[in-house]
Amino acid sequence: MIDLLQVSPLPPFLLERLQAEYRVHDFVDPKDADKLLDEVGSRIRGILAGGMKGPNANLINRLENLEIIASFSVGYDATDVVAAHARGVIVTHTPEVLTGDVADLAMTFILMTSRRIGESERFLRSGKWLKGRMDLGTTIKGKRLGILGLGRIGKAVARRAEAFGLQIQYHDIKPLGDLPYRSYPTLVELAEVSDILLVTCEGGEANRGIVNAEVLDALGPNGFLINTARGPIIDQPALVKALVEGRIAGAGLDVFDGEPEVPAELLTMENVVLTPHIASSTHETRRAMGDLVYDNLKAHFSGKPVLTPVPKQV
Repeated sequence: MIDLLQVSPLPPFLLERLQAEYRVHDFVDPKDADKLLDEVGSRIRGILAGGMKGPNANLINRLENLEIIASFSVGYDATDVVAAHARGVIVTHTPEVLTGDVADLAMTFILMTSRRIGESERFLRSGKWLKGRMDLGTTIKGKRLGILGLGRIGKAVARRAEAFGLQIQYHDIKPLGDLPYRSYPTLVELAEVSDILLVTCEGGEANRGIVNAEVLDALGPNGFLINTARGPIIDQPALVKALVEGRIAGAGLDVFDGEPEVPAELLTMENVVLTPHIASSTHETRRAMGDLVYDNLKAHFSGKPVLTPVPKQV
């Protein structure tokens, strides 16, 4: 039986399926990591990772017979992919299958922040409606949506946003010439011409804090920030400060820097919509993600090409 090392929490349905065919060693929060690795490290041929927790270079290099890292996520910034590829270790992830759900939540945030839907529900539940009507929201038709990172999810949001009458523009590593949306060479320039700034780019150290105070000031006091990608992409203290000082109009956030901890200031703000990293949290999507993790492992250990490899990293 092939040995796998589990370094990230996995849904029970997937873990049960894997345990029926593999010997899975729990390394999510080991009491004695060195002892466990001394005992089973030489037998480990695969790692089960996640989007928020994956193997670093030290762990990868310690497992002499490691062949594959299968991540239960579309993002792979938690795994040291460069170190893995340097060792000839395959890394897989779960793209495509969660695109629709993440795009749906992003579009929901766009509507909720501008129309003040979360605030209006709290207004009603607290009995304030009995004393008078609440203030007005903002329509999104005709507004300019700036998308940071026009990959699978960014494009999916763009298609949804067009149906609501939003104007689409974006900033990416390079302009995508086959699309009808205008590309801006810098993030600041994109923010300056956006009413809503949506973050859908990859995480990782290269993009840490790129949505900073300068970008937020460019977005301005009437602008909304939406993030369904990774928390560290945004300079979180700068965001909190901008919200407190009214330098942007509001935010919709599914991810945070240091989650599950959330800055206390955000929890009290009426103009902020917060969810606990649920963008892909549907029964259907999680099942599809699990199937893809299983299928990648099955293919590899059957001597076939994996279905969804992470591209080579520079």
